[in-house]
Amino acid sequence: MEHINAQSGLQVGDLVKAEVRTGHYIGELLELNGPRGLVKVLAVLKHPEQGDLHSPYNPDVPMFHERRALSYTEKTTVLLRDLVRYAGSVPDYSESLRTATEAEIAALDRLQRWAARGLEQMLQLQKEYK
Repeated sequence: MEHINAQSGLQVGDLVKAEVRTGHYIGELLELNGPRGLVKVLAVLKHPEQGDLHSPYNPDVPMFHERRALSYTEKTTVLLRDLVRYAGSVPDYSESLRTATEAEIAALDRLQRWAARGLEQMLQLQKEYK
């Protein structure tokens, strides 16, 4: 008997894009359990963000969380609203993890450079405002 979720149209065996906290993955839908689905991770699309999710971009929190990407074939429960059918080819897990890690590092570097330039300009404006 094939399990199908009437609202999402997803069924067991489908390839899905899954959003888990701040990471995005390609996986196989293994089970449907009410509002949730059990997903087996096959590739990483976006590496999870580091730090406190409730205080984004704040380095001065009591606990700055390290978030690792979910492992190859790791199973995770995901709300169906955070699942979308995936139609493309599934990249190699190791390659997808490397690509996602590089993209996250590049984004953090860009943010760091943006903050440095903004700070420079604000310090200059502060001098002019006196």
